[in-house]
Amino acid sequence: MADRREKKWRRWSVVGLVLALSLSCSILTRSTCFGIDSSRESPPQAEAEAEFALMAEAWNTIKRAYVDRSTLKSRHITHGAISGMVDALGDSGHSTFLTKEMIREEQEFVEGRYQGVGIDLRMEDGHALIVAPLDGSPAQKAGLRPGEIITKVDDKSLIGLDLIRIVKLILGVPGTRVRLVVLDPASSATREVALTRTFVELNNVRWQLLPGTTIAHLRIAGFSSGVSGALRRALRQIRKGKITGLVLDLRDDPGGLLDEATLCASHFLTHGNVLLEKNAAGEITPVPVLPEPEATQLPLVVLVNEGTVSAAEIVAGAIKDAGRGKLVGRKTFGAGTVLEQFDLSDGSALMLAVEEWLTPKGQSIWHKGVAPDFEVALPERVRPLFPQDEAGMTPSGLRSSRDRQLLKALELLSGGSDGDASPRQELLNGATQPVLPSH
Repeated sequence: MADRREKKWRRWSVVGLVLALSLSCSILTRSTCFGIDSSRESPPQAEAEAEFALMAEAWNTIKRAYVDRSTLKSRHITHGAISGMVDALGDSGHSTFLTKEMIREEQEFVEGRYQGVGIDLRMEDGHALIVAPLDGSPAQKAGLRPGEIITKVDDKSLIGLDLIRIVKLILGVPGTRVRLVVLDPASSATREVALTRTFVELNNVRWQLLPGTTIAHLRIAGFSSGVSGALRRALRQIRKGKITGLVLDLRDDPGGLLDEATLCASHFLTHGNVLLEKNAAGEITPVPVLPEPEATQLPLVVLVNEGTVSAAEIVAGAIKDAGRGKLVGRKTFGAGTVLEQFDLSDGSALMLAVEEWLTPKGQSIWHKGVAPDFEVALPERVRPLFPQDEAGMTPSGLRSSRDRQLLKALELLSGGSDGDASPRQELLNGATQPVLPSH
């Protein structure tokens, strides 16, 4: 098989699968055929033989002595062993093992579609943690939020289950229903939600003029194939109006393709780098901003939160480091490794961290995230307001939405500063006719 070297951000949703759950570990990957790589050192032969003999001893003991014979499925045991090896690296939420079903789900997301309930998950401390719901998904409509934990699927406890088994429980045939029990760690409250699995074509770029303003609300929901072209078309439409500012919404964006992230960032930047890649030897390779004749110079604020992952973090970090716009919201997820995909003979794959990516100023994002310039949390049980929610909305409806992050962005673009009162803040303060910002 040919060696495939296309770099991309690997969304790994529930857990890893976005359940689609929409598969997604949201991490930069370099895809490669699995096999012996002569460029990498292998362990001494004697050590390798001893360790493999130990694994074979455990395998044979389980097959011979375990009492529940109905569970002794060889491939499941093998996948569990491989997953355990990767988990032993301690690279939680990044390096991982993917079954061929997970790889198929991930590919569907990259192609701009998914089948499932639309949750981007990862494992953290043995829990199925929601990274983000996908736009328009059953999970988003049910109000699932980043940071919540799924504890049960159809009355089955997830305690002790690995990602692979959790994914299989949640995935299913479109049109069928699945019940999830969800825990909010902040309040310790639990609730049950019933979701209908579906098949959805993703619309990852949407925009809407914010009611009563000349400010456009532009959302990128994921960096699947073709998103940069959709962004270019949206910006052309925006330029036709008397738009004076732009809110770029990357909240609950679980990432996607690196090339798309680079192209999208280049629509807002004119020079410099989008990111830096650092290998194990400490060598750094810059990924430069690409020429984009239609790059916008509109004043810009970027919205981020805990569900802003991988490719979305690249774009947010590049804009912040360039001083192109302020970031508002919560610290991002913190996916910052370049993964290389090693395909296994049964169609599954290992995703192993081989490089780290940094912001243009050299800041590490791995396990740290990108910090906003203005830390703003949403009230409990309030979900982000997105462009598709704003069609037909009135200025008073926007004010009463309780989306503090969006309102803060509007304040900044309308001339407010650090929460101080400003004559340009009349929309936020309750005026029926807002004072529009100057060009």
